[in-house]
Amino acid sequence: MPATTRGESGGDLVARAVAVLRRGGLVAFPTDTVYGLGADVFNSAALERLFVMKGRPAERAVPVLLADDDDALQVTPGLPPTATALARVFWPGPLTLVVRRLPTVPDAVTGGGDSIGIRVPDHPVPRSLIRALGRPITGTSANGSGRPPHRDAAGVRADLGTGVDLVIPGDCGPYSKPSTVVDCTRTPAMVVREGAVALDRLRSAWPDIEGPAARPAVGDIPAARHGVTK
Repeated sequence: MPATTRGESGGDLVARAVAVLRRGGLVAFPTDTVYGLGADVFNSAALERLFVMKGRPAERAVPVLLADDDDALQVTPGLPPTATALARVFWPGPLTLVVRRLPTVPDAVTGGGDSIGIRVPDHPVPRSLIRALGRPITGTSANGSGRPPHRDAAGVRADLGTGVDLVIPGDCGPYSKPSTVVDCTRTPAMVVREGAVALDRLRSAWPDIEGPAARPAVGDIPAARHGVTK
């Protein structure tokens, strides 16, 4: 079974997890929504392991977690006005923003597309990992593709077994739904997955947002790439 860290101090736990990430390993951790599965977004070998272990199709992008909104510049040339306004209100929190990617981001992260889904989670564990690592990590849910997500370490271990190098025990946040996903690469911006942040709350920060009824079919881009399904 993958290692856990129940008896370790906070500093030791973060240092151990970051060492795993730096050598291309995979770390599962609690977030403000469900357990996430982290890999260094700039480590192609780690990304390949993640996709194989989850059984995730290569064309499906994985969301990226940031410690703070300034980290966005590591993966995108900048946030458009819509994304800036939404981030100011809802980050840290359960909102994923789809924006243009930098060419330095591996294709595996974006499913080969030119956009990337990013968010700042409202949970200290992933943000501490990202700060210590010095770069973003993946935030896909820690479960096999097509299986339900988990909110505890035991569920992750039972689902993914030894495919995860380290499982960090802890409590997930209060949101039972996954993050809401908003595509900010188009005008008007559009909800491509309803989640923990409701449409009316989004419109309170930026009125010109289309609801999910206007969403393209799941096979279209970027809806399928950025988390419409697990």
